[in-house]
Amino acid sequence: MKFIDIANFNIKAGKGGDGAVSFRHELYVPNGGPNGGDGGDGGDVIFVGDEGKSSLLDLKIQKNYVAQDGLKGDIKNMHGKSASDLIINVPLGTLIINVKTGDIIADVVENNKHYLVAKGGKGGRGNARFATSRNKAPTIFEAGEPGQYFEIRAELKVLADVGFVGLPNAGKSTLLRAISNSKPEIGDYPFTTISPQLGVCRDKKGRTFTVADLPGLIEGASQGKGLGDEFLKHIERCRIICHVIDMSGNYATEDVFKNYQIIRQELINYNYKLENRLEIIVANKIDLEEAQINLLYFNEQIKDKKIIKISGLKKTGLDELLLAIGDALENIPTQALWNMQDENTNDNSPKIYTLESKKDDTVIENLGNGHWKISGEAIKKIYNKFPISTHDNLLVFNENMCRLGIYDQLRKRGAKNGDYVRIYDIELEWMG
Repeated sequence: MKFIDIANFNIKAGKGGDGAVSFRHELYVPNGGPNGGDGGDGGDVIFVGDEGKSSLLDLKIQKNYVAQDGLKGDIKNMHGKSASDLIINVPLGTLIINVKTGDIIADVVENNKHYLVAKGGKGGRGNARFATSRNKAPTIFEAGEPGQYFEIRAELKVLADVGFVGLPNAGKSTLLRAISNSKPEIGDYPFTTISPQLGVCRDKKGRTFTVADLPGLIEGASQGKGLGDEFLKHIERCRIICHVIDMSGNYATEDVFKNYQIIRQELINYNYKLENRLEIIVANKIDLEEAQINLLYFNEQIKDKKIIKISGLKKTGLDELLLAIGDALENIPTQALWNMQDENTNDNSPKIYTLESKKDDTVIENLGNGHWKISGEAIKKIYNKFPISTHDNLLVFNENMCRLGIYDQLRKRGAKNGDYVRIYDIELEWMG
């Protein structure tokens, strides 16, 4: 089965319940006194890391995930029940990305950890909350806030300490089988590995780490050729890149240094930060005579990087490779590429993204013949929060419009008494 590592779907948190307008019946209490309860909060959409899952297949099948809405408030100060959260289990290593902005909302790396992705709307207040000495029987209430909505792209990137990269048939699968408990398919044909294979390795010092055999890359992989574009993303999780080279040059028919440069350039083209990863060069198939000759040539071209000679087939040099990996991992922090500090900045503090109010985008349109239209995010928020279904809510709505300066703008634009102003689904007579 094809490895499922990308899924696109929509999530929507629940809407908050509306507050209630009601009055109790007591002697000498104006209108019985307000006792409308608050609405319940809408359900959140939460992603949970699940080490038992291995693909995003479920997310590819279901395209929409909607949390429940909070219940409305009721009489006698009874508050509406808050909705249950919607839980979505995903494999460890899953990135949750906002499609519209490209921002990473959550990086799911811990088992059973809850990641809040879409916040449910807050329930509206009932009229009991608005009683004052000046207005002892208010009919003011708030509608519940809408829940957050996101178009999501989930990407599953394997969680491994070390990633084996190299051209097809470089011997990566054979090497992984020799040093770990993994049993990847092995064959003398391109793209034997069609999905990332994971194995757990242990060196002579007893240190354990995970290794991923990533599908063979070819020239142009970063632009989508071959299988590389689909699986290059998995390298972003790896702390060390082991570049496995068939040092025999496919039995002396290829330039081993050119082969190295091809893969190196594809890693740089895919993500400029990949060059910041520690690289260990693994000279494979060293048991062949051609490999011994090519290694001399290769050493002349590269003098500043560690080269470890091995034979995955003969299982020679493996202990040295494992010890080198174990030593390197002790000095490398666990950090995904997107979290790595740029060299041009000294700011080591974590970035915290918060929801900020958008700039005023109010639009006032003169439709002619005494008709006007008002729209904008700030207007919409007030309109949704205080439905104009009671006299008091209309007063509150007007107060907020004055505070935003909307009515001053209408006067400057030439609105006259008796004109009609449309605000979304309602039309009001202007008495300015």
